[in-house]
Amino acid sequence: MKKKLLLLTIFAAFLYGPTSFAQGSPDYGSGMKLNIDKEGTKNIRFIFWNQVWLRSVDNNPGTLVNGNQESSTWDIGARRLRFLAIAQISPRYLILTHVGINNQTFLNGGAAGTAATTGGYGPGKKPGLFFHDAWNEYAVLPAKKSDGTTARFSLYAGAGLHYWNGISRMTSASTLNFLTVDAPIFNWPLIENSDQFARQFGLYIKGRLDKVGYQFHMNKPFATNTAMNVNPNVAVDRNTGKSAWGGYVDYQFFDQESNVLPFRVGTYMGTKKVFNIGAGFYQNTEGTESWTDTNAATKTSQKNDILLISVDAFADLPIGNKERGMAITAYSVFYNYDFGPNYLRSIGIMNTGSVDPTFTGTRAAEGAGDARYSIGTGGIWYTQAGILLPKQISKKVRFQPFAALAMKDFDALQEQGSYYDIGANAFIDGHHAKLTAQYSSRPIYDNATKKVFDRKGEFILQFQIYL
Repeated sequence: MKKKLLLLTIFAAFLYGPTSFAQGSPDYGSGMKLNIDKEGTKNIRFIFWNQVWLRSVDNNPGTLVNGNQESSTWDIGARRLRFLAIAQISPRYLILTHVGINNQTFLNGGAAGTAATTGGYGPGKKPGLFFHDAWNEYAVLPAKKSDGTTARFSLYAGAGLHYWNGISRMTSASTLNFLTVDAPIFNWPLIENSDQFARQFGLYIKGRLDKVGYQFHMNKPFATNTAMNVNPNVAVDRNTGKSAWGGYVDYQFFDQESNVLPFRVGTYMGTKKVFNIGAGFYQNTEGTESWTDTNAATKTSQKNDILLISVDAFADLPIGNKERGMAITAYSVFYNYDFGPNYLRSIGIMNTGSVDPTFTGTRAAEGAGDARYSIGTGGIWYTQAGILLPKQISKKVRFQPFAALAMKDFDALQEQGSYYDIGANAFIDGHHAKLTAQYSSRPIYDNATKKVFDRKGEFILQFQIYL
């Protein structure tokens, strides 16, 4: 508790520091953009961003941290350190490259050759850069006509390691402008299994028909070969190499959002009037496998298709007197995930915990540290909402309190789980420089009964800058 109070004190001190506000800084303009021709139709744009987390985590029961029994842990780590380059080499051709690292802590997230001993390549040190995105795109039917007017129908086609995902708006979320401190992770249901940090190699098309936006893909998922669960009717990732199909379509009632890039905005801070409804899917034949019975002599396995679908709605609307600059942001989504029988996956973001083999109490079924049941066969309903407070509160800094709720009903568990987040953004220079404080509460499941027996919390203070 003392650690959490200290973090809150630090956060409060930063809130009242000097600086100016903008959704995009008034000094930033179009960012780091290099025009190759006089008209600017040929150009290269560069974006850099860092997200650093200061955390205090209540660990799951039975956790070791660096070999020591720890009921709680605090740390400072790099959630994301990224670099992105976009080259528009003509009105019809675009190349995008996105490189970076994620999830480096004092204990893990280091390079592939990291050793367990002290030294230059000790635990957590020298993480390896990798490509998040790398795709080429051609405008078959450009959004802008030759006379400069907007076309009723547009069509773009591309190929590569891409982020034009199906399922939901949040499956293609931008990491630069979340409403909450981060995504809930289950919006990327294949994360680091059959994808590379939410990307797969594939072909995609995208565009717009009047107020309808669309994106569809045909991908080749990364190979998975998870060890079979000893229990029958428990699916694990073991794809057979077949193609995956997906897409997302939304209807945009008011302002039309840009679809030059796939990265969907989490909050516009009232700079646009947006209300969208959408639906999407992802399908991969024979993506998982499970045993059908327990008889060692006769048991057989079955291949299971993956089918993931969603419906969602997003609103970002100015409210009240225009001079006060208030706005509400809300997003709600329902996911129906089918990975095969009793599929279940636990994930801990920047997890520094490991399982204590000597622990004799009630062990968390999710695992050690901050692990939680994130993804599984079943249903998930998620809603987040925030309000941008009026300018009169501060002439220099804008505040945006928010809350989020996830309800997960997985077939493999005997009880539905509820997950809560509450916090606030302090926009120092819009999303270009902001602080986010968030407290999260998660249920803990008994390893034997698969029912909730406890809850644990986590406090995060994020420092974000992007240029």
